[in-house]
Amino acid sequence: MDLALGKMIREKVEQAMRERGHATVLIAGRSGVGKSTLINAVFQGHLAETGHGAPVTREIREYVKPGMPISLIDSRGLEADRYKETLSQLERLIIERQREADPNRHVHCGWVCLSEDSRRVDQGEIALVELLSKYHVPVVVVVTKSRADQGFRAEVQRLLPRASNVVSVRAIRELMDEGHELPPKGLPELVEITMTLIPEGQKTAFVASQKVSLALKQKRARTVIMAAATSAGLVGATPIPFADAALLVPIQVGMLAGVSACFGLELDDAFFGTLVSSIAGTAGATALGRVIVGSLFKFLPGVGSAAGSVITSATAATLTTTLGETYLQVLSKMLEKTHGRPPTPAEIAKSLSEALNEKRAGKNS
Repeated sequence: MDLALGKMIREKVEQAMRERGHATVLIAGRSGVGKSTLINAVFQGHLAETGHGAPVTREIREYVKPGMPISLIDSRGLEADRYKETLSQLERLIIERQREADPNRHVHCGWVCLSEDSRRVDQGEIALVELLSKYHVPVVVVVTKSRADQGFRAEVQRLLPRASNVVSVRAIRELMDEGHELPPKGLPELVEITMTLIPEGQKTAFVASQKVSLALKQKRARTVIMAAATSAGLVGATPIPFADAALLVPIQVGMLAGVSACFGLELDDAFFGTLVSSIAGTAGATALGRVIVGSLFKFLPGVGSAAGSVITSATAATLTTTLGETYLQVLSKMLEKTHGRPPTPAEIAKSLSEALNEKRAGKNS
């Protein structure tokens, strides 16, 4: 790969990682409420099973996984006989985190879990919601193992008025008597509500880490595409000769990195070099930005040969939008096919190349 292009790709990957941020969610509840099941149902990578759970205190562990921009603080010990000790440990942790200069280290949201089976809200849960509210950590109460509400959710809301919301969920499919099956429920609502509470700087990290809502990933990715299209349009506001088409490449590579970040993909220099090759149609073309942009001209209806032409603001924006939307559609189809499992870099590059070739063929037919 051309050294200058390689350096630019590395810079755009680093920028996308900074802008993605890192989210931290505290998940607390008594033993047996189903926190691990909930975590594995919501987040990519079976985090509760495969993540590294570093002990913070005797009752608190923090789960992280390389490549995932989220930390989950798992708090146990809300049982009636020891919740005060746990709350004291949590308060020290929250004070310490919220004082840190790096906002990515703060606690951004809390999920307080209680089981519908119990039909009760204990003092430990009430005190925890009060504690989190005291330090301005928004709280969602998650009623787990939901089967027959019978007014329990409303009672929880009454007893925990400082909670931002109460969501009843069933994290996994359950087989009942006589073969009756209960499907999962409430997970999209939980993710969407949490998304509204997470600070702006950490929203992309949360969206990237969850696997419940593809629509949230798409919505976040489209803000990246729109911003890139606007920047490309500004570059072309003074029509640029095709020989200077390489001016658009940093914008488009940055867009690909940003969209990848929204979809929870591991950001890697080599991967983006492969993606650029897919766009140009040949690995050898990655050294020439004008060849990359020229290859995009081939699937724009109404646009002729790029050679000798001038790129206007509208054309630059359309080229960038078309590339971004094609990439978004490729990732969306792949995640639907794998049920949320992030595809490999090789799979993505191959699918993107095929999608671009289909567009070129469709234009020429």
